[in-house]
Amino acid sequence: MLKIVSAAAVTGLLIAGSAYAQDANRVPPPDGKKLSEIISKVEQRDGFRYISDVDWDDGAYEVTYYTTDKAKVEIRFDAVTGEPK
Repeated sequence: MLKIVSAAAVTGLLIAGSAYAQDANRVPPPDGKKLSEIISKVEQRDGFRYISDVDWDDGAYEVTYYTTDKAKVEIRFDAVTGEPK
């Protein structure tokens, strides 16, 4: 009986650990740059006109914006450093 309970506990911990690892890529890290800082960097770029989309994917902010000459720009920013990837 004790072996069954222990096996169930270990299985539960493995599943919880796997879920935590998956969530780590779904949300920005606690020591990362604020999204407002990332947006500010984008707004200061030459020819910036407006932001059309911001997304979070695999440890990076993905920002899509348009320039004054109507060019579409897609750029990824490291969430921790705030620097373009």
